[in-house]
Amino acid sequence: MKFYSTNKSSKLVSVERALLDGQAPDGGLYLPGVIPKFSPRKIASMSEMQYPDIALEVLHPFLEESMPRGDLEDIVSEAYRDFPIPLEHVDDGKYLMRQDRGPTASFKDFAGVLIGRLMSYYTENDVSVVITYPQDEVSAMQRKQMTTLGGNVRAIAVEGGKFDDCQAMNKRAFSDPELKHLNLSSANSINIGRLLPQACYYFYAYSQLCEGDENFVVSVPCGNFGNLTAGLIAKRMGLPVSKFIAAVNENDVFQKFLYTGIYEPIVPSKNCISSAMNVGNLSNGMRIVDLYGGRMDKEGTIHEKPNMDAMRNDIFSVSITDEHTRNTIRDMYDAYKIILEPHGAVGWAGLLEYESSNSLGDNSVCVSLETAHPAKFPDDIRKILGIEPELPESMKGLASKKEHIEVIQNEYDIFKQILLDYGPDTLIVSLATSGDTGSAMGN
Repeated sequence: MKFYSTNKSSKLVSVERALLDGQAPDGGLYLPGVIPKFSPRKIASMSEMQYPDIALEVLHPFLEESMPRGDLEDIVSEAYRDFPIPLEHVDDGKYLMRQDRGPTASFKDFAGVLIGRLMSYYTENDVSVVITYPQDEVSAMQRKQMTTLGGNVRAIAVEGGKFDDCQAMNKRAFSDPELKHLNLSSANSINIGRLLPQACYYFYAYSQLCEGDENFVVSVPCGNFGNLTAGLIAKRMGLPVSKFIAAVNENDVFQKFLYTGIYEPIVPSKNCISSAMNVGNLSNGMRIVDLYGGRMDKEGTIHEKPNMDAMRNDIFSVSITDEHTRNTIRDMYDAYKIILEPHGAVGWAGLLEYESSNSLGDNSVCVSLETAHPAKFPDDIRKILGIEPELPESMKGLASKKEHIEVIQNEYDIFKQILLDYGPDTLIVSLATSGDTGSAMGN
């Protein structure tokens, strides 16, 4: 199993190297050279498995040359030991998959708790986590999850910056020849180690809800599109997903690209209440374009056009305004007493938009991902519903914890100096985030 760069000008590497490097030297993102495909019988057998067992089956083909199966089994068992994944029935074959029960109440925990253990397995270096986030575009609860960790986690607020700015700093650091002596990796979705664990929960949802002949539809709230890319990998592995819904906020770069074939980044990105989706140039666009036979660089320039017909066959995309998002939160609570946060509301609204224009049929199973806990957005929930969302255990006591914040100007050289301060004896895991998670690696 070798991994290649979407830019096609870096050498093939092992999964260990791909995970520890984060980004390819040529600025591309890694993808597996071969995506293993499971038989329908193997997928059906997952209905009898617990989540760690499914994760083991999905991940083992990618990792089998770099670690014994028993070691991987120990890692996934430890990572997902206390990790409930509720599939909440709403109505008419439609479900919410709650991904907010991990250590930072975010879907990214599924990858975060695993990538930290994998990095520790592959390296003997000390590990430090550097988180950059846009100072003005995260909620107070999101911020505190990052800034109260302390220890090996360093939280850096980028003054006046957008998520795209934080992400650009990270990407530039990976390509900076003056930083080559450092052990620099990434923990956001440019790292293939983030995407492979996320492929697992698509198999889990199918195994729990389907018997084999259903029309399986999944709605994914999308920002940087790592979550959707993981779903597309699961589909390539044989998971019978009839349609993915790429639900975006008003940063509608992908929706327009899907239907026009023209990719135009939004600069600066629009500030919507679904803050983790405020991305004007999606990194994983490079991977999605590659999966459909094309080539795109990190600036968003298409060098080889992908098979747009095949992409449209697999993916439906819709842009959801802030007003629509708020109305969805209100309607969901009025009808079902279910509290959605803004990102999950975008996903649910996207599912309903798809349903309104397509005949799902009686044999459909539709799953919408709720990617963060409502308590991360208490101000929005209070304004829209007039209630106080209950804190999960992982967020209790945050208000009284001391924050450790470094504020920097939106300048790469300042960020670069922070990385240079560490030296080559530390594995520096850099995470640019739009705020929907702290770092599960710090737990």
